[in-house]
Amino acid sequence: MHDKQDESVSRLIEEFLTARATRKPSPHTLAAYRRDLRTVATLAGETVTPPLPLDDLTVEALSPRVMRAAFARFAAARAVASVHRAWSTWNSFFTFLVAEAVVPGNPMPAVGRPRTPLPQPKPLRGEDTPEELLAAVAREDGRQRDPWPQRDLAVLALALCAGLRLSELLALRVGSVVGREGERRVDVAGKGGRPRAVPIEVGLERVLAEYLESRRRRFGARSVRPDSPLLVDRRGEALRRGGLQYLVESCYRRAGIGDRVPRGARLHALRHTFATRLAEDGASAAEIMRLLGHASLASSQTYIEVTAGQQRDAVRANRTNRALAALLPADER
Repeated sequence: MHDKQDESVSRLIEEFLTARATRKPSPHTLAAYRRDLRTVATLAGETVTPPLPLDDLTVEALSPRVMRAAFARFAAARAVASVHRAWSTWNSFFTFLVAEAVVPGNPMPAVGRPRTPLPQPKPLRGEDTPEELLAAVAREDGRQRDPWPQRDLAVLALALCAGLRLSELLALRVGSVVGREGERRVDVAGKGGRPRAVPIEVGLERVLAEYLESRRRRFGARSVRPDSPLLVDRRGEALRRGGLQYLVESCYRRAGIGDRVPRGARLHALRHTFATRLAEDGASAAEIMRLLGHASLASSQTYIEVTAGQQRDAVRANRTNRALAALLPADER
C-alpha cells in the first residue's frame, strides 16, 4: 500500500483539491469541496478513540463505521441537498485515494444517504398562457430588426407540443422529422443517449413545414438538407445554447408573460407545461415517461401528483362547497 496511508487527512484533502483544479471548477465549487471535506473529517476525528484533531487524523482511521457516525452528525442539522453534496464530494475523494493507491477501497457505499425529493414541475402559470404566447410570437413584430416568426413559432411549438429539452432541440436535424403526412414524429436524441420518437399532430407538422419553407426562401434549398440542423439563427447557422435561451426569453417579453414564467425554468417551463397538460388530460405516468424520455417512472409521476393537487384546489375553491360549509354548525366545520 502507498506510504501516504498514514498521512494526515487534511494534507490529502489538499492534494485532492489540487487534482480537481485541473478540471477548472469555479472558486465557489472548490471552496464547497474543501468545506465539506474538512467539516466531515473533523467530525470523524471526534468519533475515533481517542479523539484526534484534523491535522493528526490519518486516512487509515476512516473506516465505514467512523464515516457513518461522522455523516450522521453532519446530517443532523443540515438540509438533504447539503448532505448529498457532501456525500458526493467524499465519494470522489475516496475514489481519488483508491486511484492513487492510498487506500484499498472506498467506504462511502456503506454510508447511507437521505432520499432526494424529486423536483416539482414548473409549468407556465395561467390557463391560457401557452396559447397567448404562441399567438403573440406568430405575429410579425415591427420592432424586431429581422423578424422571423415562423422560426420562433417552430421553436416554441416543439417545446410546448413535443416536450423537448434544450439540448434535444439543439441536436435536431431537418431529417429528424419523419413519417407520412398525418403520422409524423420527431426522432429525438434524448438524455443519456436514449433515443425516443415523439408523435406530432397536424398543427405542429404545419408549423414546421412553414418554417422550413421560410428558411428555404431565406437561405436556399441547400439549407434544408436532411442532415442540416433543424433550428438555425438569422444567419442560417445552427442555433447554440445561448442563442436559443435568448430567443425564448425574447418571445416571453414580446408576449408580455414574463411574470408567468417560473423562476429558474425559462425554456424548461415549456416542457413542464407539455407534461402537465398531458397529465391534466388523462395521460398515465408511463405515457408521460415515454414521451418525455424520463429514465424513471417516479419523475413522470410528479406531474400526475401536481395535477391531483390542482384538482383538489379547484374543488376547494368551488363556491358551492363554501356555501355548504357555511350551513354547518361551527363545531362541525
